[in-house]
Parts: sequence; structure tokens; C-alpha cells
Amino acid sequence: MRKARLIAYRETSHDPIVNLWAFVGSFLGLGSIGLMQNVFYAIGNLDALFLIGAFGASSVLLFGMTNSPAAQPRKLIFGSIISAFIEVSVYQLFSSTDYIWISPALAVSLSILVMQYTKTLHPPGGAIAMIANIGSEEVREMGYFYVINPVITGVLTLFVVSILIKNLSKNRLYPYQEGNIREMKYLEKIQFWKRL
Repeated sequence: MRKARLIAYRETSHDPIVNLWAFVGSFLGLGSIGLMQNVFYAIGNLDALFLIGAFGASSVLLFGMTNSPAAQPRKLIFGSIISAFIEVSVYQLFSSTDYIWISPALAVSLSILVMQYTKTLHPPGGAIAMIANIGSEEVREMGYFYVINPVITGVLTLFVVSILIKNLSKNRLYPYQEGNIREMKYLEKIQFWKRL
């Protein structure tokens, strides 16, 4: 019993400061996307087009699991864009009611396959690949504009917020790279393009 308790405690214990940074980052990232929703689509629109569920999952990876390979910029950005493009394409081909059952399954499966081949596997891409197939009529009517808005704008917003917020912490570096993080200055951390 003592060993099980020790293992469970060690697995679930966290640094409160790291948790606070995760909270602040996800709040600012998703709050910024929600603000864009209010600015661009506030009048007469009940559908939250910008706030898609996949952004919540991306926030968990970006702010809660900073060092995860799936949270790195290439996978975040390109995995999301690939999934959105495939999703809309599959919906355009199989939007008839006769094939409504195949469209979501094919979109997610193709997205996984393409992300694997392009080495951009981002798990929330599966959710992005399903939304245009099961979303509201307004979402389905957006067509390829959906890839630009909300997917690209939302992913880039989360990316910028993650660079700015996660590099403020002495214990975090985004994009992740091996090295002595504590000795780096803030501007050195956000110059990510030099390390990619």
C-alpha cells in the first residue's frame, strides 16, 4: 500500500509555479481566440466558430505538456492545417446524406495517415478533421475558408501566446530544446528560429 501511494503521489505531484504558468498561458491563448470571435462574429451569430474543441486539446499540449513532441511548432501548425484541409476536402466529396457516415471517419483516418507521413502528428488534428463533418450548418458552409479562419488564426494565436508566456518561466523553454534553460535570458528564449 505504501509503494502504491508513493507511486501515485509522485506521478501526480506538480510544481505549483509550473501549473500557474500553464493556467495563465491557456487562459490568455483561448481568451484571445474568444476575443477574436467577439470582434469578427458578434452580430447575429450564435455559433462559436473560432472556439473549436481542438484548441482546448492543443492548449493542454502547449501549456501543460510543454516538452511533448506533439506540442512543438511544426506539428502544432502543420498538423492542424493538414487536418483542416483534409476535413473540408472529404466533406466536399462525401457530403451527401447517403455517405454521411463515411465522411467523419475518412477525414480523421486520412488526416492521421498524412500527418504520420509528413511527421506532423498532432493529436488535436483528429478533432479538427471531424468538425466540418459534424459541426453546425454554418461551419459546414464555410468550405475552405474554415482552414484559414478559425484553424490557422487560432493555431497561430496559441503559438504566439505560447512563445511569449512559456519563455517567461525560468523552468520552461518553447520550442523545447535540450540545454540549461535557467541561464537563458527571455529574448534568447523567444528567438526560436535560431534553434530550429
